[in-house]
Amino acid sequence: KPETSGFFNPWRRWSPWCSYKMVKRRKKNTFIADPLLVNRVTAVLESNLDGPLTSDKVFDILLSRHREYQRKSQKELRNAISAILIQSRQNNASSANAGGATSDSEDDIQDTEDKSNMLNSRLYKESRKRPRESQGGPSPTPVKRVSSNKSSSAVIDTTGGNGVKVSRPTVRFCDMGGIESCLQDIRELCQYPLSHPEIYDHLGIEPPRGILLHGPPGCGKTMLARAIAGEMGCAFFSISAPEIVSGMSGESEEKLRKLFESAKANAPSIIFLDEIDAITGKRESTSRGMERRIVAQLLTCMDSLRSSGSNEDDASDNSMDTCNESVLVIGATNRPDALDPALRRAGRFDREIPMGIPDSDARARILECISSSMRLSGDFDFHEIARLTPGFVGADLNAVAKEAAVIAVNRVFSELIPESSNASALEQRTMASEHLKQHDGRFTKEQLEPVYVKMPDFLEAVSKVQPSAKREGFATVPSVTWDDIGSLSSVREELSMAITEPIKNPKLFSSMGLSVPAGVLLYGPPGCGKTMLAKAIANSSGSNFISIKGPELLNKFVGESERAVRQVFARARTSSPCVVFFDELDSLCPRRGSDGSNGVSERVVNQLLTEMDGLEERKNVFVIAATNRPDIIDPAMLRPGRLDKLLYVPMPTMKDRCEILKTCARTTPMDDSVDMETIAKSNKMEGFTGADLAALVREAAVNALRRKIRSGDDPSASIQVSMEDFEDALKVVTPSVSPRDQKLYLNLRSQLGSRRGNILENEDKKAPPTPPKKKDK
Repeated sequence: KPETSGFFNPWRRWSPWCSYKMVKRRKKNTFIADPLLVNRVTAVLESNLDGPLTSDKVFDILLSRHREYQRKSQKELRNAISAILIQSRQNNASSANAGGATSDSEDDIQDTEDKSNMLNSRLYKESRKRPRESQGGPSPTPVKRVSSNKSSSAVIDTTGGNGVKVSRPTVRFCDMGGIESCLQDIRELCQYPLSHPEIYDHLGIEPPRGILLHGPPGCGKTMLARAIAGEMGCAFFSISAPEIVSGMSGESEEKLRKLFESAKANAPSIIFLDEIDAITGKRESTSRGMERRIVAQLLTCMDSLRSSGSNEDDASDNSMDTCNESVLVIGATNRPDALDPALRRAGRFDREIPMGIPDSDARARILECISSSMRLSGDFDFHEIARLTPGFVGADLNAVAKEAAVIAVNRVFSELIPESSNASALEQRTMASEHLKQHDGRFTKEQLEPVYVKMPDFLEAVSKVQPSAKREGFATVPSVTWDDIGSLSSVREELSMAITEPIKNPKLFSSMGLSVPAGVLLYGPPGCGKTMLAKAIANSSGSNFISIKGPELLNKFVGESERAVRQVFARARTSSPCVVFFDELDSLCPRRGSDGSNGVSERVVNQLLTEMDGLEERKNVFVIAATNRPDIIDPAMLRPGRLDKLLYVPMPTMKDRCEILKTCARTTPMDDSVDMETIAKSNKMEGFTGADLAALVREAAVNALRRKIRSGDDPSASIQVSMEDFEDALKVVTPSVSPRDQKLYLNLRSQLGSRRGNILENEDKKAPPTPPKKKDK
């Protein structure tokens, strides 16, 4: 307020600023511009390869790319572009000496410099005079002051504007292996919309705006997204989902808005959201308001990529503008079920591409890509390494290659450094360190020429690397082969025709019109080799292998057991061909309605039945189950279409016992007096299962070792198992299956072989109904 003339206030605080108003003088080349316009001009300058551009040329390019500028003032747009070019030249101090720029562009920019400053001054004054109440309508385009003394100006910001990092990956599809199954989906969803969006606009449909890559960790989701951007040569905005989360309210949503604005300014572009499940959880289950706001903001940003006009008159212009601004959103997660359902609908993430565990051929191609820059020996066999690495993903195979290189380096140094057999381990390390100090020079080319990574290096590395999929429920394929099983030739042939041959020769089976059985049930007395048969068939088929112990899927929380069952079959479907092995199925799938069953087991049985029904359309997922109590399994599980091949694993005969004894005793030194046929024909061996025979050989070896220790002979002398050791072992080891149990299993075999489901009927006939209790008078 103005002070009253002639009145002096002695208590008034004096300051040098109270006598006049200080107005900060604006710098000469400072301007106010739309950040989106700044980013688009920057993109034009970065994509130019024909020398410096004039403001007229930039103006024409922007009009051709972005039709909304045709509705704006042409004069003001030219002035703003000229000011942006001036600012860009001042910020590029390194190009100050480059006076070879065309004189026309410099004169043009110099002529419009004063006009742009006057325009900016007028805009600045009008924005200060505009009342706040009048801004309740549609918000105008935000303006941003760009200072000329900052080297990180948004005009030449190589981070894509708004502080978001942008890159152009050099990875190509040829640098990846095992992605042939999803290449066609990638072309339809990524390459076609980004390279030719005008086709979709001509047809009057919206192009795909988002895809979701899901699979176990290390399967190559991030690398595939970079390869898509590398093939298209477009801008790539990669951000991890946790980087979006901020402590201040509203900053997380602002980061998302800036990310999508930068992608639009650098279109065509790709936005890659890694670990998207970290910020897009289901809104009904989260307790934090920030997570709900982030999900809502992401939904809004993805919807903004679609063409939508404010009115009918602008519909055609907006559609053309969207056609020029092709932006694709790629999300990656290993938990697709944790995402909010609103994100997975059509129009946002239009398609989900599963990336499962690679099969043997895919692993061989991945190994070829990884080792393309390594020096390998001439006898290297990629298919052999791929056969030995079931369940390995791309990251695991990369770790195998690195470990093999480390083993090769250790082998080279072990050949250079002499070892002394008499020296201790500490002395050998000291000698090695001294030898390295004496020969600290670099190796010559002649010395490095014979150094290669050999096949034994990779074989040793495979045993040292633990696949990451093993922590996700997958089990490495066991090392059990058919040679480790001494008998069961008939069961082996049935399993081979049911599992191995359909995996190795799928075209042959389909040409004959044969439907592959969905599951195999191995049942019989305990210890007869049911689990070992499943391990051997998984090894011979060369497919992925998931081993499930029945009780491990049960959970005390409601719904968790069923979710565990769904996850098992989802992993199998995304990693086909795959063998799912359920050990002790009777604990997981008991008969429903029995007295001992509860609500949890019945829900698990229902979920298993539902999942098994879906296997008929997926020919490369095979289920093997093992049990010694088939009478308590729910009859619905044993019908055709689920576990439709029931194989009885019988007790070993005299010939089978002899073969099993020879197989178990392969690694045990035996005396010449030991005759396995005589032992197998003994009357005491009746009722022995395969596990009992293995225990017999182990007990005989312990008896031989005990005799050696008691005799006090030289410990270094050889020890052999004699016939007396087996006779002593027969006194300790007894058969685990009684004759009564053998008759019971034979009856079960005849019942299951004749008709499925009659076990329940027979038991109902045997068990009379319980009479009702009399009421007390």
